[in-house]
Amino acid sequence: MMSRTFDDDLPDLAPTRPIWLMTLADLALLLIGFFVLLQASQQLDRAALARGLRAGFGVRDTLAPSAIPTPEPMAVSAGAMRGFAPGSAALPTTPDGLIAWARDAARDTRVTLRVAGAVDGSPADVDPLTGSGAVLAADRARAVASALLLGHAVPANRITIAAARPGQRGVTVSTGFAGGRQ
Repeated sequence: MMSRTFDDDLPDLAPTRPIWLMTLADLALLLIGFFVLLQASQQLDRAALARGLRAGFGVRDTLAPSAIPTPEPMAVSAGAMRGFAPGSAALPTTPDGLIAWARDAARDTRVTLRVAGAVDGSPADVDPLTGSGAVLAADRARAVASALLLGHAVPANRITIAAARPGQRGVTVSTGFAGGRQ
């Protein structure tokens, strides 16, 4: 019997690309698509982009575009005025240091100020006319906001008076980055 060798019977295969090369090509195309999306969304209305993405995934938008709430500005730094007399919204000291701090913090037009009044929660630390701690805290916040406006630290459209919260007798002023580009 004659022995056969199978080495000569196999056809010559054309050289092929390694499998990892296809994966690399797919990854490169995905990265290019991602960077194109980033570049295109820089000039686009973000609310319109969000609505379009929601619509593309089948999510119904029940809110009108004007009714979509804007996010709270990200807090960056804080200053305070403490030492209010119980039951009083009169400023305990001159606010010159707070005005200088607020003026320096609000040099960037994207920064907003959030003024939050506080009461200590005791029965004596309430508004004398209404007996409400929330009203007294709001009056304290309003007094500090008025001092900031009179001191020309920041324009009125960039100051927000926040809801009262229990704590020390005082007012906390925090700066927030409202976003956007200069």
